[in-house]
Amino acid sequence: MSGKIKNRTLKQILGIWTTAVIILGLGLPMVAQPSHWGELPLIPGLEQRARIIFFHVPTAWLSVIAFLTSMWFGIRYLRKKNPHDDIKSVTHAGLGLLFCILATVTGSIWAKFNWGSFWNWDPRETSIFVLLLIYGAYFALRSAIDVEEKRATLSAVYSIIAGVIAPFFIFVLPRITAGLHPGSADDVNSGPVVSSGGMNATMRVIFYSSVAAFIGMYLWMSNLHIRAVTLVQRKELESGKA
Repeated sequence: MSGKIKNRTLKQILGIWTTAVIILGLGLPMVAQPSHWGELPLIPGLEQRARIIFFHVPTAWLSVIAFLTSMWFGIRYLRKKNPHDDIKSVTHAGLGLLFCILATVTGSIWAKFNWGSFWNWDPRETSIFVLLLIYGAYFALRSAIDVEEKRATLSAVYSIIAGVIAPFFIFVLPRITAGLHPGSADDVNSGPVVSSGGMNATMRVIFYSSVAAFIGMYLWMSNLHIRAVTLVQRKELESGKA
């Protein structure tokens, strides 16, 4: 019972934390020269649209973290052939794909207001689209193979290859090519918003609080899915023996 109470309390804290981030991120005024902690700076080239970084950037970062975690458990599966590592690998790959979709959606909404169109084939948009295709193919591969061990082995190899190239598409390629997105090679306005110094202390606190909230949701979702899949497989095994 104490474990259930603890989990319920953690979920309540996560809910309150996330709600506070949303309210502060969307509600605090943005001014050219912030004079106290309750004001956020206007970032050149972004202005009010800079609020999207509280939601768009954490989802993009988490997608890479999830893909790398999937790769890690793929490596573990190839070494130990433990089916539980395959469950963890596919769980994190699925969450990576989910957060990648969220990053694409939030980025497209921002692009509509900033560039006039939901999609412009900017290098960063193209990169994240390629990642969606890569991990969409990962799940297509899994669904096409019926033999469990063969499916897990091929999926592990695929997750390793995909995990190696995922950071390149998110963090490297968009920064070395010219594009519309802040932080591109020819950006002369805001630059990489998080690291360029355009955020004041309040904005950074909200941003990193948002990152923490998304990480909390990610850990909760991954743990919930792994437990659910493990339970289903256990029941299937028990019913098969019966």
